[in-house]
Amino acid sequence: MSKHSCRGYQYDMDFLLWILAVVLVVAGIFAIVRSQVLWGVVLIVVGLIVGPGGVSLLS
Repeated sequence: MSKHSCRGYQYDMDFLLWILAVVLVVAGIFAIVRSQVLWGVVLIVVGLIVGPGGVSLLS
């Protein structure tokens, strides 16, 4: 039997997607501060899609 159950795997994946979303949004904010507005907006939007509200879109 595998180390993780199906539910445990789903929670792990949700957590990893949440961490990825946080990193993307923070990187987007730093890009905007560094006057790279378009790149910053793209990173923030992707972070919001991947994040907690967007997890249902990707799974």
